[in-house]
Amino acid sequence: MTQVKRIIDVLSKDFVRSNDLNKKKGGLIALAATSIALGKETERFIEDIVNPILNCLIDSDMRVRYFASESLYNVVKVSRGSVLPFFPSLFNALSRLVIDPDQNIKNGSEILDRLLKDIVIESSQTFDLDAFIPLVRERIMVKSSFARQFIISWISVLNAVPEINMVMYLPEILHGLFQMLEDPLPEIQRMCESLLAQFLKIIKADPGAADIPKMTNVLIVQAQSNNTLIQFYAINWIKEFVQLYRGEILQFASGIFTAILPCLAFESDAKKSIKDCANAVNLHLLELVSGVGEDKQRNLSFLELNSVMEVLRQYLVHSPVPTKIAVLKWVHHLFTEVHDEMSEHANKLFPVLLRDCLSDSSDEVVLQAIVVLAEIVNSATVQGNYYYKPQYRTFLGELLSLFSDNNAFLEKRGTLIIRQLCRLLNAEYIYRTFAEILLREPTGLATTMVRTLNMILLTTSDLFDLRNMLRDIRNQQSASLFDCLYRCWAHCPVSTLSLCLLAQCYQHALEIVNLFASMEITVDFLVEVDKMVQLIESPIFTSLRLTLITHSNENADAQHLSRALYGILMLLPQTEAFHLLNNRLQCVPNYWGQPNKINSKSSIQSQGKVKFDDLFTYFKEMQEIIHQKRVEKRKKNQF
Repeated sequence: MTQVKRIIDVLSKDFVRSNDLNKKKGGLIALAATSIALGKETERFIEDIVNPILNCLIDSDMRVRYFASESLYNVVKVSRGSVLPFFPSLFNALSRLVIDPDQNIKNGSEILDRLLKDIVIESSQTFDLDAFIPLVRERIMVKSSFARQFIISWISVLNAVPEINMVMYLPEILHGLFQMLEDPLPEIQRMCESLLAQFLKIIKADPGAADIPKMTNVLIVQAQSNNTLIQFYAINWIKEFVQLYRGEILQFASGIFTAILPCLAFESDAKKSIKDCANAVNLHLLELVSGVGEDKQRNLSFLELNSVMEVLRQYLVHSPVPTKIAVLKWVHHLFTEVHDEMSEHANKLFPVLLRDCLSDSSDEVVLQAIVVLAEIVNSATVQGNYYYKPQYRTFLGELLSLFSDNNAFLEKRGTLIIRQLCRLLNAEYIYRTFAEILLREPTGLATTMVRTLNMILLTTSDLFDLRNMLRDIRNQQSASLFDCLYRCWAHCPVSTLSLCLLAQCYQHALEIVNLFASMEITVDFLVEVDKMVQLIESPIFTSLRLTLITHSNENADAQHLSRALYGILMLLPQTEAFHLLNNRLQCVPNYWGQPNKINSKSSIQSQGKVKFDDLFTYFKEMQEIIHQKRVEKRKKNQF
């Protein structure tokens, strides 16, 4: 054997390492022949044979590299498992050969590659996987399609060996695998997709074998890729992880939200699958937070609420409509499910909900924002029957400030917002609080708001109970509400009149109509009267129209109402509204010819608990203030 060692040394030093290309090629052939001749005994000289050949694989001459690859193949074929100690060097060499510019060398490298894989599979129980993974990790971010194919094929082969657990090392190479999905060659994409599918199948069969935290963090990053294929597979994996690991996955909720929330707004057909997958993830997460009993408590223990709310707040601003709606539903859901923990986030949410969401161009966003605001207000109010709701006052005060800053916003969205609030919150508290705040507001805003509130009160089906309450001022609570609204409604005389008609205070309504004779009648005033006449014909005022023909209360209410309506008729020019009201009055009995005086003490108004004398005095004072401001405004405009 000493003689063999000398021969190998001579071939290596004098031929393979020679500067003469022909000597190099001859030496390589000779080393391969020596290995073939030695057969299994090659193992004893494997290092001396393999190392010189490996050095020639990086030679600048193409023919030398070719002969080196052919020589190495013959040596590996003979030595089999004996070459595994040199696997890192062999793998490095192969990774270079697969991207060699010469096609013959590439073809030769493929044969050598297949042989080496067979040897590794044969020796799978002794194969050093810990040494292999760093080799893959170093090369997995390559851009060459041939190099990518080489890496994927090796991972696939090893993953298919039962004795080798590649899933354990998956977090280290997962990022690179996803990046390979963007390869321009469809073949590489398909190989990568197939490999990822294999890994996912293994994880689903044995969830405990995978390091979910590390992989989830990788997936969150990949899910934000600009490449649609990468994004789809990343979100699909997240969906599977949510189903597999359930509550534990909530510890990554903030990151997952960052990944999926923008995808909910995708509209193109090319991204429909991504959007559907993101929607599925979103729904699964909602279900986890909505659990019951111990499962719910366990799930919520993984939820890092502060980081989640930070992400959700960010997406409430400058995001597409579907994303905003999803975020608002999440915020509402969290207030419902973890109310106590969410209470500390209410103050940070309020400005965003008020200033950004309520001003959004989408009605759907506005309505959903109101749902959230209503939940916050309801959850923070003081319990009890007595009206003391500071949270209502704070919220509605902020809302009025918003209306005051932007008149166009009030005109465009005011009615929508207030109607939705009345559906979700206590309508009486809403109206009472608005009235109390508006009493201290400038006349201009108060007048506009009163008109808006009054129109909503007289037209919205959701305020049926509130209207019924105002119709019974014999009740102390109803009388208190009427008194509160009246003092605010006094900013707008026609709205005050319609409030009295609604509350069946017909005698007072007649007094207000008579007072109109001494007031300045403007075009705006006549327009409001016109609208009120139209409303009298609506279902809301059915009871008013029937009162005109009733004989109850000794006809007192009927006669006061009739006189009030005739007074309104006399105020109107002969427009469509005039003819509409005139036609209605032609259908009722003529109370003017009755000789007996009206017994006002028998009317509904007289039985109520409202001090109408005080209210009428206040009304007249308010009209005088409004008149003086109008005069002052005209004087300023003259200069």
